[in-house]
Amino acid sequence: MQSVGLILLTLGAILFMGFATDELGRRTRLPRVTLLLFFGVLIGPSVFNLLPEISFQWLPLVTDMALLMVGFLLGERLSFSKLSENGRYVFFISVSEALMTCVLVTLGLWLLGLPMGIAILLGAIAAASAPAATLDVIEELKISNKFVDTLEGIVAVDDAWGLILFGFALALVELAVGESLHNGLFFSGLKEVGGSILLGFCVGAPMAFLTGRIRPGSPTQVEALALVFICGGLAEMFGVSFLLAALTMGATVANLAKHHEQPFHAIENIERPFLILFFVLAGAALHLGSLWEIGLIGLAYMLCRIVGKLLGCYLSARAIQAPMSIQRWMGLALTPQAGVAMGMALITVDRFPAHSTLILPVVVGTTVIFELLGPVATRCAILNAQEKE
Repeated sequence: MQSVGLILLTLGAILFMGFATDELGRRTRLPRVTLLLFFGVLIGPSVFNLLPEISFQWLPLVTDMALLMVGFLLGERLSFSKLSENGRYVFFISVSEALMTCVLVTLGLWLLGLPMGIAILLGAIAAASAPAATLDVIEELKISNKFVDTLEGIVAVDDAWGLILFGFALALVELAVGESLHNGLFFSGLKEVGGSILLGFCVGAPMAFLTGRIRPGSPTQVEALALVFICGGLAEMFGVSFLLAALTMGATVANLAKHHEQPFHAIENIERPFLILFFVLAGAALHLGSLWEIGLIGLAYMLCRIVGKLLGCYLSARAIQAPMSIQRWMGLALTPQAGVAMGMALITVDRFPAHSTLILPVVVGTTVIFELLGPVATRCAILNAQEKE
């Protein structure tokens, strides 16, 4: 009973502080996601260590639930009606910035003396972004224009390109070191992406036609949440990306559910408490000590990643004659990086344990910085882009 009381007390305190952080965010120029992460760092083991140990057992579940909702809501941005306006921008810019980031990080780390295999793996990891943090900044600012619509689309597909690049990077490095490919690593990237898309469509198609048929309101909320969680559970069971599956499910519903948009409104109404828990616990899980371990390699990784995003977005946006606001500010808006990169790093360490002492500190250390400062860059980019339109 005492542990139950401690759990309830901790949950209540985190949610209350999340509300207070929202209010503070309205009175400062800092995004609320950065404030929530910073609050998590303060109460976590790296500083005051105020959270009970049991709190960190919730993190995987809270993370999956929050990202499932984020992925589903991002899928709405991939409706044909929205893509008909910004689809060309989304496709060319997202492919360009992902490839440019991967190439620049790989070359930069290789020139610093890292083995080409490690440089390739870190380059592929660098392509990933942070959809939850980016979407939270967009929702906080409540700005709607071509720049924001394009940003939402790019963030929605960015991790799909990252997963493909990462799958091929794994296969390439495995081939280079002569490891066995009996697990089909050469096709692992395509398999994960293809399986995620297929699963998302298979759950999303019936969801599009069944939800909201009884009556509007509570049943739709229950139906939507149930199907989102079912999609996530099946993705975990089949070993595919639950974020990409939820994204595909959202896109399927957005394009097939012509009779209503209630599933998205239903998820939006209950998403916020999960995101507060997610960001606070994610901040508490960050280890500030890892910042001292990244050294010159970590700094090079961050610099090359930022330049890759900026240059990839600028060159592709200019080539397709996108608006000046997109050319100048889209790369900065894609700076955040979080959970997907960490997942890739853990997979890499599992496949290549000999390199764990180098890869993990670099990714963990830079993630701390990108998580805290990335949303600030996104906010700055959106506000500056608004002035240019």
